[in-house]
Amino acid sequence: MTQTRTRFAAALTAGTMFVGLQACTTVAEDSAPVAASAPAAAPAQPAGPALWKVADEDTTIYLFGTVHALPEDIDWFSGPVAAALGSSGTLVTEIPSGFEQDPANQQKIIGLALLPEGESLRDQLDPEQRASYEAAMTSLELPVGAFDRFEPWFAGMNLAVLPLLKAGYAAESGVEKLVEERAPEGATRDALETVEFQLGMLDTLPVQSQIDFLIATTDMIDEVVPMMDQLLTEWVEGDTEELGELMNANLADPVLAEALLYSRNRNWADWIDERLDTPGTVFMAVGAGHLAGTNSVQDYLEERGMTVTRVQ
Repeated sequence: MTQTRTRFAAALTAGTMFVGLQACTTVAEDSAPVAASAPAAAPAQPAGPALWKVADEDTTIYLFGTVHALPEDIDWFSGPVAAALGSSGTLVTEIPSGFEQDPANQQKIIGLALLPEGESLRDQLDPEQRASYEAAMTSLELPVGAFDRFEPWFAGMNLAVLPLLKAGYAAESGVEKLVEERAPEGATRDALETVEFQLGMLDTLPVQSQIDFLIATTDMIDEVVPMMDQLLTEWVEGDTEELGELMNANLADPVLAEALLYSRNRNWADWIDERLDTPGTVFMAVGAGHLAGTNSVQDYLEERGMTVTRVQ
């Protein structure tokens, strides 16, 4: 995999992991919307998306990697995944469920994403970057000035998502929606982060990292859907080694990798470590990129001396 393709995979991963799909953000101006029991033996050939668990004598925490948007015809909810969710008393997601239904959250996104008055996104790009950006906008049938009032992270996030929406991927078919619907009646809900944290994480990225994120997407805008199709194939097959390579390996921008993946994975490992002190069964559903590749949540758990068991 070339560095350009790998950097693009990181941009695509981030674009589909965060509020771009979950909150159904909108494009500006006149453009279109964008929006410890005994360890189970890991099967030799995984039969579906990967599932892990961490357990002690009275607590079990399942770790399941999600895809935030899926085509409608993907059938993945069965076997150990369905059993794990069905046995859980708590469902944990990255951010609180249902936040996208609050119009105030749309205003938070727009408020953070706006550039200061008098500044323009395209003015921050050099001629080569601007040409790539404007070509991508044109290929998506968007006005080239649609994101001029917005910061690069917001434009990059939306441009990584729009081709997927056009190709039939939808948040309504995503993993989070289904696990919310099928969680046991009476199961409590918890979240690892707040909406404000995720927005702030993107908004405070250095401008150059934001531009790298944006241009990695525009340089390969025609590859968004084929790349996501490939990622989805590896996810459905439970091939976390290939999934990790596609999503996370050799990230070109270490600032982006640290902010969007590694620091959060460490925080979530700390959360799991602390949650093991409370008896019960927990189903944690987080973006698949956090559970694949180097510096995954599992890596940080093992650094803490915990055993992570592959269930499916």
